[in-house]
Amino acid sequence: MWTAASNGCAALAVTGVFPNLRRRTDFQSRDIAPVIDPQGPFFEDFPVGRAFRTRGATLSEAQILDFAWQWDPQPFHLDLEAAADWGYGGLIASGFQTLLVSFRLVVQENVWLNCSLGSPGMEEVRWLAPVRPGDTLHVEAAVTEARASASKPDRGIVKLHYATLNQRGETVMSMLATQIFRRRPNDI
Repeated sequence: MWTAASNGCAALAVTGVFPNLRRRTDFQSRDIAPVIDPQGPFFEDFPVGRAFRTRGATLSEAQILDFAWQWDPQPFHLDLEAAADWGYGGLIASGFQTLLVSFRLVVQENVWLNCSLGSPGMEEVRWLAPVRPGDTLHVEAAVTEARASASKPDRGIVKLHYATLNQRGETVMSMLATQIFRRRPNDI
């Protein structure tokens, strides 16, 4: 059932199975909008070996349940009792939620957002350990390859290895992603 939230946004009130679950409606676009710097960074600022680390984000039980309810309704993501008996020792976040939280953390750091022209894809996505309610995740990334585009001189292609770690330093997810970055205009 849909209800109106106090801020005028629509909120999903899930009745029955999760009566206390509410969709977060208190964010505004300014909370995630990066500061765009027309001076860069650019492709040339991402040599092989460049690394960065994001700040952390803590996942609550409600966030895990809300995501699972919408996108990955498997019992070990949705049902506390079933999750306890499923072999994971309790409720765990969807791997896709871990991936998306990781992506948001990277975007919020504004490391490459100014020069990003998108991505043709990811490879080697691995979910290595479960993410549980209360876990705080951060991302560590490093450039593994960088080359100027042969067909489009205004851009370069960068491969980054991303590792998502929890508060205990355990890697919970890793992936290799290819990014297309805008080149510095005077370097073309």
